[in-house]
Amino acid sequence: MEKQKKIPKLRFPEFEGEWSSRTLKDIVFSVEFGVSVNSIDEPVVSSSDRGILKTSCVSAGRFIPEENKTIVIEEIQRAKLNPEKDTIIVSRMNTPQLVGESGYVDKDYNNLFIPDRLWKVKINKEKHLTKLISILLTTDRIKSILSNIATGTSNSMKNISQPNFLKIALYTPSLQEQQKIASFFTAIDQKISQLKRKKTLLEQYKKGVMQKIFSQEIRFKDDNGQEFPKWEKMTGDALFKTVSNKNHNSDLPILAITQEHGAVPRDMIDYYITVSEQSIEGYKVVEKGDFIISLRSFQGGIEYSEYKGICSPAYIILRATQKIDHRYFKYYFKTEDYITNLNRKLEGIRDGKMISFKYFSEIKINVPSLPEQAKIANFLSAIDVKINHTQKQIEKAEVWKKGLMQQMFV
Repeated sequence: MEKQKKIPKLRFPEFEGEWSSRTLKDIVFSVEFGVSVNSIDEPVVSSSDRGILKTSCVSAGRFIPEENKTIVIEEIQRAKLNPEKDTIIVSRMNTPQLVGESGYVDKDYNNLFIPDRLWKVKINKEKHLTKLISILLTTDRIKSILSNIATGTSNSMKNISQPNFLKIALYTPSLQEQQKIASFFTAIDQKISQLKRKKTLLEQYKKGVMQKIFSQEIRFKDDNGQEFPKWEKMTGDALFKTVSNKNHNSDLPILAITQEHGAVPRDMIDYYITVSEQSIEGYKVVEKGDFIISLRSFQGGIEYSEYKGICSPAYIILRATQKIDHRYFKYYFKTEDYITNLNRKLEGIRDGKMISFKYFSEIKINVPSLPEQAKIANFLSAIDVKINHTQKQIEKAEVWKKGLMQQMFV
C-alpha cells in the first residue's frame, strides 16, 4: 500500500512538498509551570496590582489576560512565573471538556502570574514559529489527542502529564510556509477580536444607557417633542397576577427557564432533562408574553417568554393585568436596581429560596406611560439587534476559520 503523503488540501501556491512529522519534544524548548497562590476573585485594575491567571485565560488559541484574580498582598512574593511574549499557555489540568486548551501570548505581562495548573511553553525558534505551533494545538486532531491523553480518576478534573504532552506528533512545513500561514491566521484572529470588541462595547453601552433610562436621568419625548407624563410607582401585584393553568395535552414544548436566553424551548439550547409523562401532566402552561419567577431570579432578574409552552410547577408565572409593553418590563426586570431590590427582600433567607409572589408584589416598579414604554423598548431593542448581528458575524467568521484549518493542516 502506498504511503499517504502529508500534504494539506488547501495551500498557498508558492509552496509544495510534504510536511515533516516531529514530536513536541523536538519542537519545544521548555515547559514551565507556576505556583498557585491565595487571591480574591476580582481581576486586577491597574499595572501596579498583581494577578494570578485563571484556567479560563486560554480558549481556542486565544490568551485572555482579563481572566485573572487579584493576589492577596501576603502571597505576592510566592508568585514567580509571568506570561511572556511569543509563548503558549496550556491548560494542563482542567475539566474533561477544557483540559488541553491553549492560547498564544503576544506580549509580556509582568503583573500577571501563572498558576501550577497552567504551562508556559517556549518553542525552539530555529525551525518553528510559535504562532504556527499555537494554531496547530487548536486543530481538531490535536485537541482529540490531548483529550485522550488526559488522565484522572475524577470525572470533573483531568490532567495531562508533561511526558505524554511532549510525545504528540505535529506535521509542520518549512519556516517560510509557517510564516505565511501564521500571518494569514493572525489577520483572521484580529478580525474576530475586533468583532468581539465591538460586541463588548455595544453591551457596555447598553448597560450604561439602561441605567440612565431607568433612573430617569435620560427621558424620551413624544412624537411632537412634548414631555411624557411623570412615571408612576406601582407594586407588582397592581400590574401582574399569578396563573397556574395546567390544561394541556403535554404536546406543548417544555421551556427551559434561563438567565441567558429567558424562557425558551429546551431543544433550542440543548438543555435536556428526563421528565416522566406523569410529571409533565402537572406542568403549567406559559403563554407568549408571560414572565416567570425562577429559582435564581434574585441573581439575574425575572425571565420573559416569547414562546408558548409548559414549565415545571415549581415556577411562578406572571401575566399582565393591564395593557403594557412587555418589552419594557423585559428590560426593566434585568436592571441592577431591580435585582438589588429582589435581594433586599430576601436578606437573611438561605441561598436557593424562591421569590414568592408576595415578595414580588411588595417591590415598587417604575412605570412610564404606555407610549414611553414603547419608546424605551424600541431604543433598547435596536441596540440588541446590533449586538445580535455582531454575534452572528463572529460565529460566521469562526466557522470560516475552522473550515480553513481543516483544509490547511494535515
